[in-house]
Amino acid sequence: MIHGTQKLYQRVAEALAAAIAAGRYAVGTRLPAERDLAVEFAVSRPTIREAMIALEMRGMVEARNKSGVYVIGDKASDGRLNELDVGAFELIEARTMVEGEAAALAAVAIDEATIGKLRELLDAMTIEADQRDKVDVDRDFHLLVAAASGNSLVRSMIESLWDIRESSPMCVHMFAQARRNGVAPRVGEHRAIVDALAARDSKAARHAMRSHLMRVTEDLLEATRLELIQRAEADYDARRSHINRRTGA
Repeated sequence: MIHGTQKLYQRVAEALAAAIAAGRYAVGTRLPAERDLAVEFAVSRPTIREAMIALEMRGMVEARNKSGVYVIGDKASDGRLNELDVGAFELIEARTMVEGEAAALAAVAIDEATIGKLRELLDAMTIEADQRDKVDVDRDFHLLVAAASGNSLVRSMIESLWDIRESSPMCVHMFAQARRNGVAPRVGEHRAIVDALAARDSKAARHAMRSHLMRVTEDLLEATRLELIQRAEADYDARRSHINRRTGA
């Protein structure tokens, strides 16, 4: 188990980077499977995934087709790993806690005009084709629920969390991966939140919001896995093509 003041994925990434530098994992060798690293460090799979992405961004590891993650360098390329800041899974964990309670508060305080605005955002989320615009609509939706809680500090906290999503290099990188793999706001999950708010059901609103954000975590896990596989397959194809050109095959 690891301890300290760094973010959890950063501590795992630093520990793995140190192990690589010390020769425990030599250049060219495969790192243990995600599930094994999760057990070793007593953390979740999302934390291990964030650590792998951090090491990949620093040029220390790469995924290879149907084989795993391999060490390709023993030094971080441009500074300490903790400069990568907040990871997407950590962010969603915080959002789940804060936005779940915000939705519960909003169910008591929300007015019909705000419910109408939320339903308009649902419509925009459905018809808007551009991924970037969908993200903007998604942000507007969640901030409107936060504002409907009637607590300005809660609204400010949630707005800050969304700002981090758009400013943290790790978050930007991971959510961009998700968009490339087709992840977009789920209209049905947002509609369940609005329906619970319209019913003035705090328990249901909390559950709908938390369920939605936990599903975002699942989508990110799948999207980052697909990204690693796709990159590995592209690298494999490029190497095969290079070999074929050299051999005349």
